[in-house]
Amino acid sequence: MEPNLSADFTLPAWLPDAVRLYLDHTEDGLSLRQLARREGLAASTVMRQVRRYEARRDDPLVDEALAALARAQGAGSVTPDPDRKDAPEMTAPIRPTPVTLDEAGIDREARRVLRRMAEPGAVMAIAPEMQKAAVLRTGRDGKMVQTAVLDRAVAQAFALKDWIGVRKQGRLTSYEITTQGRAALKRLVEEEDRRRQAHHGAFGLAETAAAFGTADPVEAEGSAAARRLRYTLTESPVAVLARRRDKDGRAFLEPELVQAAERLREDFELAQIGGRIPQGWDGFLPAGEMVEPRPGSAAPLAARDRVALALRDLGPGLGDVALRVCCHLEGLEVAEKRMGWAARSGKIVLRIALQRLRRHYDETYGRAGPLIG
Repeated sequence: MEPNLSADFTLPAWLPDAVRLYLDHTEDGLSLRQLARREGLAASTVMRQVRRYEARRDDPLVDEALAALARAQGAGSVTPDPDRKDAPEMTAPIRPTPVTLDEAGIDREARRVLRRMAEPGAVMAIAPEMQKAAVLRTGRDGKMVQTAVLDRAVAQAFALKDWIGVRKQGRLTSYEITTQGRAALKRLVEEEDRRRQAHHGAFGLAETAAAFGTADPVEAEGSAAARRLRYTLTESPVAVLARRRDKDGRAFLEPELVQAAERLREDFELAQIGGRIPQGWDGFLPAGEMVEPRPGSAAPLAARDRVALALRDLGPGLGDVALRVCCHLEGLEVAEKRMGWAARSGKIVLRIALQRLRRHYDETYGRAGPLIG
């Protein structure tokens, strides 16, 4: 039996209007004047938008995304027959494409990934054979560190939305966040803040004091806290704390402690490839379960094991603050309030946690640290 073709296939709702115009012109054969009449725009405006995306096909991600959308638009939505033993989902894993993404998922990934791309010197790198893209930036020791991983289809969506642009093209193409990407990140974080404020307003202060397992990486403890969290659009709480000096002029966090925090964050990001992961320390460590490393497992599982081992070594309290600040990028003042600690005590506890974390990495993996992935 042949696959069923859906005649009412429509392009994803999140696509920019200019992309729709380009596909309608190039794939459906609608003239620029027809599109202009349909949209109520000047023909010159439609022409500029179509030509703009034609020129952007030099970008590998944009070219791949437009080609995938064109194939879907031309063939319709294919619904495999479940009775067929050779149905695609039974013979090979279905890789995500821009057609399969929804706006909520793209926005969720944008809050996570664009936040890291907004850090100074950060780039996203991807090669033709890679199904994942990696966000990298230069560490304090001059070496490149990985701070986030995302699906190729999500990267394609970011490129179509003009949130990222090519920085350098070659066998490995690098991208950087654009002005539009920074504006989108600011909008998405503000929307999340408003949603959180409305949620807390509806359920009262009891919700604010709920278990740590319900926390979200983007918190909003009122407008003041929301402003305090704004620095995460450019750098992490650990990076901010690392710039502080004690009364003797010494750095509050040594470079080795900052590096340990980044190692934990890298594994945390990589672990998320396999799906949503627990928010709290105890979510990684079910009661009575011993965690052992699985060096031969898939990269997300191995990364999750490394996070679990580190948190088990830190224990409750130290593990909680490390997970909140290093991984969820939660501000210290917010972490202190949610954990019921005294004001300005969080940075002391965090430094102790990072000292313990550094010792864990040195004793478990050696000075070179665990290999990411």
